[in-house]
Amino acid sequence: MLSRYCTVKQSGNHEITIQKSRFIAHIKRVESEVEAQEFIQAIKKQHWNATHNCSAYLIGEQDQIQKANDDGEPSGTAGVPILEVLKKRNLKDTAVVVTRYFGGIKLGAGGLIRAYGKATSTGLDSVGIVERKLTQIVHVKIDYTWLGKIEKELRSSVYKIKEIHYLDTVEVETFVDESSVQTFMDWMIELTNGQCTMKKGETVYLEEDYVSYS
Repeated sequence: MLSRYCTVKQSGNHEITIQKSRFIAHIKRVESEVEAQEFIQAIKKQHWNATHNCSAYLIGEQDQIQKANDDGEPSGTAGVPILEVLKKRNLKDTAVVVTRYFGGIKLGAGGLIRAYGKATSTGLDSVGIVERKLTQIVHVKIDYTWLGKIEKELRSSVYKIKEIHYLDTVEVETFVDESSVQTFMDWMIELTNGQCTMKKGETVYLEEDYVSYS
């Protein structure tokens, strides 16, 4: 499993107009080629009267599955530009269909490449990008007298609280980066003067909005 990777936050669509042609980018997170193809076929059925429904998808930890389809546009002017945007954004498990309704003005090969690339980019910006980080859930059991201190410290730290269970004792479930589990546990022991019990839970991906500083 990858320690971290980026993908789309949610499914959605976004429309732009270029030289009177409508370009609608449909975007979805997918985990298999079957799911990607079903998504593409659903968009084609929905927009059966469109001039083109061009698509691309990128699936797998090492991008093992990647396909691009021009759907009648000149070869290399639609599907590949869509795919290239996905690669440039370092996205995984993502499928895009760009529907075009021709507006009467021909764009030429260069114009088409730019149009499909722009439609994809603005569509991705619209639905949002998340970074998925592989984390270990650590269960910390403490007496109620420690709850205020522990919760305050956690909420001002790099760690994220998953859930707090209020039972005979308090159990705090926290997302911890896999490489920081021992550091976290040592910190908990220090904060509670050793008056806590801990165990490691399942390994899961934590999603957070991705902000690019480039």
